[in-house]
Formats: sequence, C-alpha cells, structure tokens
Amino acid sequence: MEHGASTLAQGLIAAWTFVAVAFVALGILAYVAIRSRTRRVDLENAVRAFRSLDIEAFRNLVDSAEEAFLRDNLSPKKFREIKRQRAWAAFIYAWEAGGAATALARVGQAAQRSSNPEVAASGVQLSESAFRLRLQTIRACLHLLTEILLPDWQGRSLPPLLDQYEQAAQTLFRLGGFSSGRPRLIPR
Repeated sequence: MEHGASTLAQGLIAAWTFVAVAFVALGILAYVAIRSRTRRVDLENAVRAFRSLDIEAFRNLVDSAEEAFLRDNLSPKKFREIKRQRAWAAFIYAWEAGGAATALARVGQAAQRSSNPEVAASGVQLSESAFRLRLQTIRACLHLLTEILLPDWQGRSLPPLLDQYEQAAQTLFRLGGFSSGRPRLIPR
C-alpha cells in the first residue's frame, strides 16, 4: 500500500511539474507575441543591417574553386585547419543573414498593413522572401556545422542562400523606395 502511495505521489509531482512548465512556456509565448506586436519596425535600420553583410566575402568563403585551390596547395592537416576556420566564418555570416531575414520579415509584416497597395504587395513579397531566406540560412548553418566537424567531408554545395539573399535585397530596396516619405513603418 505504501509503495502505491509513493508512486502516486511521484506521478502527481511529475504532472504538476509538467503543468507548471507548460504555463511558463505559455507565458513566454504570450510575452513574445505581445512584444512583437508593439515593437516599432524601422525600415532604415533593417536596410542598414541587411547592407552591412559582406556578401562577396561570404561568397569567397563558400567558393568550391577556392576550396579546391586550398586543398591542392596545403598539407592535409593545414587544409583541415583552414577549412574549419573558413566554415566557421561562413557560419557566422549565415547566422547574421538569418537575423537580417527576421528583421526583413518584421518590415514585410508592417508593410502589409499599409494603405498603399504597392507597399502592401511589396510587404507580402518581402515577408515571403524573408521566410525563404531564413529557411536557407538554417540549411546553410547546418551544412557549415557539418563542415566544421568533418572538414574532409565533401558534400553537396551550399544551399542557394546567396540567390535568396539577393532576391530579398531587391524586394527590400524596392519597398524602401516606396516608403521614402515614411522611413518608420509603425504597426497598427
């Protein structure tokens, strides 16, 4: 009888712990949702952050011809060391591009609420492009982590992150041209 009571008590403790964790998670989600609805979206800062990424440097870090050159001209040990460093630097670029994609999504969502139909349409395009860019940055980060851990691995090339980045940039800069009179897009 005593054994059954202790098992029941442990089960109740586990259940109440689960309920408490669920309420904490719900509270965090509510806080994030409310915070993101009241946050101002600054188009100028989003454009500045997006332009601050040196895409040519990133392109050089993931260039397969450059990797082949290094593989041919360095000792295997030195090549693995350099490849890890290059993959780590490329990972940081991809991570920052993911952050820029998140900022773009916020700008796109704010633009969608515009009364100007052209701005609203560009906002939809920007949000979709930002979502695709974010997915590509996640795939690129996973790919680059694999290269960091396994520098001798020669997998497929990096996902089409650069193409997606350029498409998002074109949409963002077009949206920036529409809202030149209102650099701050404020959600309503």
